[in-house]
Amino acid sequence: MLLRQGRRCFIYYFMKNHILLITPFFLISACTTTISEEDSAATGSSHMMEDAITGMVTIDGSSTVFPITEAMAEEFQKKHPGSKVVVGISGTGGGFKRFCRGEISINDASRPIDLSESTLCRENGVSSIELPVAFDGIAVMVHPSNDWVDFFTVDELKTLWEPNAEETITHWNQIRPEWPDKPISLYGPGVDSGTYDYFTDVIVGKEGVSRGDFVASEDDNVLVQGIASDPNALGFFSYAYYQENTHRLKLIPVSVIGNDVSAVSPSPETINDGSYAPLSRPIFIYANTDALGDRTVSAFIDFYLDPSNAASLIREVGYVPLPPELYLLVQERVQKRITQSLYQQEGAGDMTLSELLHSGRE
Repeated sequence: MLLRQGRRCFIYYFMKNHILLITPFFLISACTTTISEEDSAATGSSHMMEDAITGMVTIDGSSTVFPITEAMAEEFQKKHPGSKVVVGISGTGGGFKRFCRGEISINDASRPIDLSESTLCRENGVSSIELPVAFDGIAVMVHPSNDWVDFFTVDELKTLWEPNAEETITHWNQIRPEWPDKPISLYGPGVDSGTYDYFTDVIVGKEGVSRGDFVASEDDNVLVQGIASDPNALGFFSYAYYQENTHRLKLIPVSVIGNDVSAVSPSPETINDGSYAPLSRPIFIYANTDALGDRTVSAFIDFYLDPSNAASLIREVGYVPLPPELYLLVQERVQKRITQSLYQQEGAGDMTLSELLHSGRE
């Protein structure tokens, strides 16, 4: 995901552990500049300076959620120029490993925490609060020159991606006889990705299980490049990344019923109303409950969940914000320190996010 145009910060990229340290540029000059009395008066009283937010927030996890968190980090640091927000990208699963070891304050996640991750956190004495922040869709795409695919059914996607398809379903005409006898090149997120987990769950029928002979990457830009340069390619990743590359990729509608009339393409409208099924989903951040005792972490979470911030920034980076009333329910989870995952309650799979948030209140 490219950094937002016109909203640049001074950014260090640590290649070793794939972490972005996002720091407002003027902080660098502040290190060597003496603040005059006039400047101090202009920026507020000494009491206000003592109350300034000057700490660090550490975040890792989903590449899908990263653009939202990056946008929030940039704007938060403009409001609190003494703060620093460190944002990593290691995939939802990779982020949870660090989060449950207590290494980071917040994990970006494109799926809910699973039972094994909850157990790891509990064993390490880490409690978390699950915070839905936006809606996203998983886009299915081919190369723009592909003129034979007009839609996919869910069953066809399952046939293509299930484990038994490995080295067996290798040509387009094996999906539909009228399609050409050409090889299929597959691209998708890596196994640490929450997008991969969600896709395999709703398409293949079991989370984290699929054929293995595909080009996998936690970096969605690598997937964009692969699909855009391969006429026989098919891949999937976040709809928000597709929106940045509409001129390079062809978006394919998906049908649950099995005909072109019922096929639906992802859009802000179809993702929000759930008609782009089953590939619409909420995405999350997880906050370490103890870390919320830190003023900077707490202020950042409050900023992130403010409906006015969410409405503008989340749309700006291509995602669908929650309705304002749902952000109030999410804020309530922070205020009441509700640590139970919404998705580990009975019947969660048949409930909307709104229903889950209402049922999860204590």
